[in-house]
Amino acid sequence: MPYVEKGMQVGLFGGSFNPPHAGHALVAETALRRLHLDQLWWIVTPGNPLKVNRNLAPLAERIRLSEETVHDPRVKVTAFEAAHKIRYTADALELVKSRNPGVDFVWIMGADSLRDFHRWQRWRQIVLTFPIAVIDRPGATLAFLSSVMAKTFDHARIDEADAPRLARIRAPAWTFIHGPRSSLSSTAIRDGAV
Repeated sequence: MPYVEKGMQVGLFGGSFNPPHAGHALVAETALRRLHLDQLWWIVTPGNPLKVNRNLAPLAERIRLSEETVHDPRVKVTAFEAAHKIRYTADALELVKSRNPGVDFVWIMGADSLRDFHRWQRWRQIVLTFPIAVIDRPGATLAFLSSVMAKTFDHARIDEADAPRLARIRAPAWTFIHGPRSSLSSTAIRDGAV
């Protein structure tokens, strides 16, 4: 895991990044700026349990491409889940929390992931572990209104104007952040549509 100090606000942005692209970099940049983060961990996962992984590039390649995609020194590319043989986000967040007392973390996810978030292993536990910032993605702006997570935790939604203090709010807490969007997708890039 990257080095952090107590009192820091750190975003956790996980994905298979197969391949990473400018849309991912835009989500990271938006999160850094709007959440007033000291760091953002770009977590390259071994694979997504909800996706078919037959087209998954090797982890080392996805790490290298991720490092080439990010240009802000506050973004730390890591693959600690593979080193700890972690498969599910809930387990990764528990490990991060136990190893980094006094650091304020926020889970970062694209709005496109929110639609199926309730299918993630122990998704309620994820919501109860760290605050969540949902970053707008093309075609997914309205998904947050109808998603199971948004309906279940509607009481925990904070106004977007309060996003800079999200990491310091006790979970459950989440917000939806509007902003510039990229239409790039890893699937389209792999399929040669971009």
